[in-house]
This record gives sequence, C-alpha cells and structure tokens, in this order.
Amino acid sequence: MPRLPEISDRDALPEDKRDVFDYLMKTRGVISPAFTQLLNHPDLTQRVAHLGTFIRFETSLPDHVRELAALATCTELDARYEQAMHLRNSRAAGVKEAALDAVVNRRSLDVLSEEEMIAVTCARELVKDHSLAQANFEDARRRFGDEGVLELLGTIGYYSMLACLHTGLDVQPPQ
Repeated sequence: MPRLPEISDRDALPEDKRDVFDYLMKTRGVISPAFTQLLNHPDLTQRVAHLGTFIRFETSLPDHVRELAALATCTELDARYEQAMHLRNSRAAGVKEAALDAVVNRRSLDVLSEEEMIAVTCARELVKDHSLAQANFEDARRRFGDEGVLELLGTIGYYSMLACLHTGLDVQPPQ
C-alpha cells in the first residue's frame, strides 16, 4: 500500500509545478508508479526524472549493458519494482534469458558477454561491498572509455537512489 498519496492527475499539482507532470509525460509517456508518490515533492521529482532521462536515453552505454547494470543494482538492493521494469527492458534490449537468470538469481556470470559481465560485476561490487576494485574499474574504463565508465557508475548510483526511494515508499511491482 502506498505510503504517500499517489498523484496521477496533472491538476492535483500546484499550477506552478505542473510542468513536472508534463515533463514526465513527454519523456516517459505515462506517469508510472515509480513517480506517483514522488510527485508529492515536484522539485525532487523533476531532478530525479531529469537524471533518469539522461541515464536511460542519452548515455553512450549500449542498451543491454545499461539495462543489466540497472537490473543487477536493483537485484542486489531487493528493489522489486525496478527489478521487474529492468527485466522487461533487458529482454527488449536483447539480453539472453540465461544472462537474466544469472543476474536475478545472483549466479555465476560466465554466460554473459565481456561487456555485460563488466557492468554486472561493477554493480554487484559497488552495492554489496561499497567499493570497486581497481582491476574492475580499469576493465570498465578500457571497455567503455572515461565518459562511459562515469556513465556506468552514474547508472549504478541512479538505480541505487531509486531503490532507496521505492523501498522507503513501498512501491510494488505490477501484478
């Protein structure tokens, strides 16, 4: 059960904050359960959504790599809503079922490609150990470049933040 009122109607926001609702509709097409409670604080929602737009649509990371980094982060943090969303998105990005199974069930990553393995390893290590081994950082940097490694770390950080928000707000995955 939602912990804050769910705002899914533009007119429920103060007039000077309705642009946040419009931005969500423009960039996502719907107001998802991930944002309905966040809209109780439109300024925070705007900032979260803006970073999310960059992470999801504007980085240089290949879609399947970004999605697996997000999925691994959400899995390690038990963020069920985002995990469900990124399972769907990973499939749409062409990630193999064996790779999804390995990530979701925290198994060996030997079925992943090299770049997928790098992304998932970085996510697992940062979330579980709160550190990143120099060798893993260098693997990511070599594979994705300086900007790409920052985008990977930003992706992991963004989905960690969403996991905290969604867990705190008790956002549940769709049935």
